[in-house]
Amino acid sequence: MGVVFVSLLEKFKKGNTSSGIAALGNSFLAVIKGIAAAFSGNGSMFASAMHSMADAVNQGFVYFGSVLSEFPASKRFPTGFGRVINIFCMVAVIVVTVMAYETIMTGWNLFQNPEESGGLLLNFIVLLVSLVVDGFILYKAMKEIAVESNSESSGILRTAFTNVGKASPATRLVFYEDLVATSGAALAMLGIVLSQFFGILKADGIISIIIGLLMLFVAFRVGYDNMVGLIGVAAPAEVQKKLTSLLLDDENVVDIYKVRIIQEGRLYHVEGTVELKKGLTLADADDIKFRLTDKLLRQPEVADVVLGIIEDDDKKSWN
Repeated sequence: MGVVFVSLLEKFKKGNTSSGIAALGNSFLAVIKGIAAAFSGNGSMFASAMHSMADAVNQGFVYFGSVLSEFPASKRFPTGFGRVINIFCMVAVIVVTVMAYETIMTGWNLFQNPEESGGLLLNFIVLLVSLVVDGFILYKAMKEIAVESNSESSGILRTAFTNVGKASPATRLVFYEDLVATSGAALAMLGIVLSQFFGILKADGIISIIIGLLMLFVAFRVGYDNMVGLIGVAAPAEVQKKLTSLLLDDENVVDIYKVRIIQEGRLYHVEGTVELKKGLTLADADDIKFRLTDKLLRQPEVADVVLGIIEDDDKKSWN
């Protein structure tokens, strides 16, 4: 029993850190925002509470999906479980879409029938806490993007927006969701100011609709990314260049006849054939193949390698 518990604990430690922190943080925010919305009757606060609840459910799903995706390959599933995270992210997209619809409909009702709400101080305190918590989660997600993309560029904000496509599906979802959550908290605060201090009661409904539309954008963006991931997508150009350069750096490799690098979750599967210089014995060629395979497998982003070898055909196949 103790061995099983330790094994499970190790697997949970390998789960996506950003989504785990985000699930806990947004659960806390959903509760305090829901209480504030119930006391004040504020539409912007209700929209923000719905968003936090959707984020908490999603990121919880995604965290467990990221844990499952780290399970090793088996006889029945020889390529591993990398795409499990894409399935969990697609479930998260459905949750976000439903919550976005509810938020937009609530905002539309408040726009048509604006009402005064109370609890100004309570709402502001809750939204300020939300801004800090969501901002911290967003910062953690941006740090995770920098690590997963192996980026060395300066400026965490620039790095995150430039390299978000290279991050794992779980980290991308947390980044997009908490970018909208942080913006949503700021917008909700604006809605309260406009309705309470300037008497623009319809602002409450308009802000709720905007938050709902932002949630739909997240659903579309994350849904598209994970649909592509489930189909099977080629590795980014930077990853392909890095891995093929490792092959071509070997003094015995003349050319790459063909190569296919498929992304699965945050890992890559490499299949290819390299051309070796003429005159090598079969034993030497085999040793080179094993050496090249081992070199690729030592890269943390590579899950498995299937490499073939042929003699140089005197034609340039790879640029």
